[in-house]
Formats: sequence, structure tokens, C-alpha cells
Amino acid sequence: MKLFNKLFQGDRVIWMIIAMLTFVSLMAVYSATGTIANSKYGGNNTYVLLGHAFTLALGLGAVFVTHRLKYTYYSRLFQIAFWFSIPLLAYTLFFGADLNEAQRVIRIFGVSFQSSDFAKVALIGYLARELTVKQNEIKSFKSAFVPLMLPVLVIVGLIFPENFSTAGILFASCLVLLFVGRINMKYLLTFLAGALVIMSIYIIIVLNVAEDKGRTGVWLQRIESFTEKFKDVEKSDEELAREADEEDFQSIQSKIAIAGGGVIGKGPGRSTQRNFLPHPYSDFIYAIIVEEYGLMMGAFVILLYLILLYRAIRIMVTIPQSFGGFVAFGLAFMLVMQAMVNIGVAVGIFPVTGQPLPFISKGGTSILFTGCAFGIILSVSKEINKKDERKDELATTESDN
Repeated sequence: MKLFNKLFQGDRVIWMIIAMLTFVSLMAVYSATGTIANSKYGGNNTYVLLGHAFTLALGLGAVFVTHRLKYTYYSRLFQIAFWFSIPLLAYTLFFGADLNEAQRVIRIFGVSFQSSDFAKVALIGYLARELTVKQNEIKSFKSAFVPLMLPVLVIVGLIFPENFSTAGILFASCLVLLFVGRINMKYLLTFLAGALVIMSIYIIIVLNVAEDKGRTGVWLQRIESFTEKFKDVEKSDEELAREADEEDFQSIQSKIAIAGGGVIGKGPGRSTQRNFLPHPYSDFIYAIIVEEYGLMMGAFVILLYLILLYRAIRIMVTIPQSFGGFVAFGLAFMLVMQAMVNIGVAVGIFPVTGQPLPFISKGGTSILFTGCAFGIILSVSKEINKKDERKDELATTESDN
């Protein structure tokens, strides 16, 4: 037991969350990959499961390695990672390979690498570092904008044309982190308004000037398809149903899966909608979880993410206005927000985004960098636990004396 505690340090609750998410991922992905197993691997589900298990093992390895390093070392590493992410995103934007017609990736030895996954973690860490350094200088707009808001515009701006949902989640997470870091609200509102103006101008140019709309056109079509169902209320039910079949096929199949699951679900491996959903093992994995294991399991998954956010908030409260508190909260908030967007897509609240469910959906770089985020949060909690243990030892010694 002592060896286990020595190897796996930090917040025990977060470790339990990681273990539970891993278990849910293995169960759900094994069932949801039936179609891809039939089309690519001759129906060999075990092969697909082993591949996913290997990816999860890499993610868990990333958790272990990153949590062993003292979190203060990440301050400089995040600074380096941030500056490296800018040319990496630029290269991906102009020379990357297409993935699912909605984003671009870099191919490395046949493996798809999503640079936005790397950039997300790097930007949150960089902001946490700058917020800590600039705590006494952020009352003026100039001091707050250049070192804090401008980097957000650069990174989000490079992600935005190819992956609107990732850019939106990252931008919102950065805004919340800046607010927690005591940036004046009027500066944040000005920043938000400026970003919305820039986004609107870009969309107008793409729609009216650019001949090749690229992946921007894809996510714009998704938003238009999602909002279309709230229009044309005078159309007949048959017309609406026909248009829905054409435009919202994925969303409808996801809702059918959730409705079919009921409270307790159909049982492991008994999903029917996995045969109709285009990406049941990634974008719509939550629908498969609810269909097979019921609303109770769906609520349990949501609870796991909310507990993660709560534990991160506790860390931030314990060490306020510090790099560790900012980075733990920022990374946790970003992961939880990504999870809520994925779940919102599955239940029809948001248009289809392509966002994976953190540490559950089948993926490569997503799981790897999610593991890194978990590990960094654990690294911060580890140092807090050590301080608490030293205080307890000191209190015990004083009481003995």
C-alpha cells in the first residue's frame, strides 16, 4: 500500500474519476465500434478494443508521468509550448491533411496529430503563468491585453477557421480563467465584443468573397442545419421530417438512442443506433452509453466531470492567485466544458461539433493530451497534499511536546 501511495500521488478523488472514465470508455467503445470493426477489420471487435486499450494506456501513462513532475516546472514548459504551438497551428492550417471534412491534422508516420489538442493545454498553462506573474499589473487595459488577451486571440484565431467548436470552447475557458484571475470585467466585455466583431467579419468574407470555403463552410452548414429546425413553423410535419432526415440525421439517431435507453438501458452490447450513427465511438459515444446503460449511467458520467471541476476549484481556493491554482482550474474547466458540449450535441442542445468526450471517446491525441491535463492537475494537488502532511506532522510534534 505504501508503494502504491508513493507511485500514485495527489488527489485520490481525481484518480478515482480517471479510473472510472477509463472503465466506462472501454465498455462503451467496445460496443460502439462494431461497424468500424466490420468494415475495416473483418468484424474483429477485439482487435479494435485492444487498439483503444493501448491508446488509453498511453493516456494513463501521460497522467502518471506528468503528475510525477513538480507543477512549478510546468511554468517554463508552458511558455515554450505556447510559442511552439503558434507555428504548429499555422502549418496545420495551411498544409495539414483533412480529417472528417471538418478540421485539419498533421500526419506523422501515418498517425493523425491534432495540433489544436496540444495548443489548448499550452494556452491554458501560458495564461495561468502570465496571470500569476502579472497579478499586480493587470488593472490597466494595456497591461492586461498584450500579455493575456492577445495570446488568446492568436491561438483561437488559428484554430477557428478549421475547428469552430474547439476554438469556442478554448475561448470561453480562457475568458473564465481571466475572470478568475481578476481581470476587470469591462476589459473582458470589450475583449469579447472585439472577438465577436472579428469573427463576424471573417464569416462575411468567407461567405461572400472566398470561392473555397474550406472547413469553415462545413461548420457553418452545421449551424445553419441546427437553427433551421426553429424556422419555417408553417411547414407540414412531413416536410419537416423529410428535411430533418436530410440535415439532422446524426442528431435524430442520437436522440433515438437516448430515448431507447430509458432509465436502466438495453444492456451492454445491445445498442441498435450504433449501426446508424456515423461516429458512435467518438462524437456520439454518450448516446451509446445512455442507450446501453440508461439515464442513470448518463447522469453518473456527468457527475464525474462535475466532481473533477469541484476538486479543481478546491485546489484553486487552497492556493489562490497562484500558478498551480490557475492552471488546475483552467484545465479542469476546459475539460468539463468540452464534455458538456459533447453531451449537449448528443441530446440535441448544440449542433454537431465533432468534440470527443474527454477520456471516454475513441481517439489518439485527444486522449493523450487529456491525460497530460489530468496529470498536471494531479501534480498541483500532490504538492498541496504534501504541505498538509507537513502541517499535520508539525502539529503532532508540537502536541507531543
